[in-house]
Amino acid sequence: MDIQMLHEFCLGLRGTTTSFPFNKTTLVFKVAGKMYALASLDSIPLQVNLKCEPGYALSLREQWPEDVFPGYHMNKKHWNTVVFEGALPDTLLRELVLHSYERVVRGLPRKRRIELGV
Repeated sequence: MDIQMLHEFCLGLRGTTTSFPFNKTTLVFKVAGKMYALASLDSIPLQVNLKCEPGYALSLREQWPEDVFPGYHMNKKHWNTVVFEGALPDTLLRELVLHSYERVVRGLPRKRRIELGV
C-alpha cells in the first residue's frame, strides 16, 4: 500500500481529517481531533505509526519483526510503526489502520461518537 492508497482509505473513514502539525513531511490522520495514524512522507519505504491494543501490538511485532516495531516517537505500548511497502499484505494493512481508527473512536465521549455517526 502506497501513500496515495493510505490517504484514500483513511479519508473514507467517517470524520477523518488530515494535517501537518509537526513538520512538512509527517502527515497526520485524525478523527474528532485525535490522531490515529501518522505517515512519514520522506521515509522509504513508507512507514506509518498506528495505534494498537497492547497485546495485539506485541503479537504483530513477534509475527512480523521486519515490518512492525514499537512506535517511533510514540508510546511503545500503544503504538506500532508499520512498514507499508514491505511484506505485509494490503488486507492486513487496511485492518491495522481500521483497528487504530476504531481504538481512537472507542475512546471518544459517547456524544462525540453519536455526532460522528459511529
